[in-house]
Amino acid sequence: MADLALNLALARPPDPGEQLRDEPGPDTEHCLRLYAKLASGVTVVTTQGGTGPTGMTVSSLTSLSARPPLLLACLRNGSHTLSAIGGQGVFAVNLLRDNQRSRAARFADPAVSPSERFREIPLRPVLGAPVFGDALGWSVCLVEDIRRYGDHSAVVGRVAVVQVASGRPLLWHDRRFGSLSGAGEGVPR
Repeated sequence: MADLALNLALARPPDPGEQLRDEPGPDTEHCLRLYAKLASGVTVVTTQGGTGPTGMTVSSLTSLSARPPLLLACLRNGSHTLSAIGGQGVFAVNLLRDNQRSRAARFADPAVSPSERFREIPLRPVLGAPVFGDALGWSVCLVEDIRRYGDHSAVVGRVAVVQVASGRPLLWHDRRFGSLSGAGEGVPR
């Protein structure tokens, strides 16, 4: 019987996923150093949790499609925010202003409780998701898809409501916050 199992195993074509897992590649630290060089805007993704609002700082956010309007956010697996988004089916993306660094740090700190994160922030509910009244811009999205990839999950949201204000964005680059400078809003410093 063991010979039959061995012969069947040898007759099977190799699993491409198995080959990819065996591929040599850079270690996590090398990848993180590369990722740190990617400049991005800083956002706080929020939703309504079981005991109140919940949210986390996210720098991996991008537009996915204009028609239909889709955003893609990458959230750490195991986070309360990701779990709540899956349960609620709706989330808000709050684009932070360059003077909101302390807010970004507070929402990034896993030791800070959800109630402490939202303290003294002007909130308003839009389609059931908590939105920052003082954000540079925000959107409320309906969940289209959530897929796990490695230690994060890609959350695709269909933009249902959007608002944009004037000002300068908070940026994340090389593991620290930054901002734009110069006469125009698009001139990096």
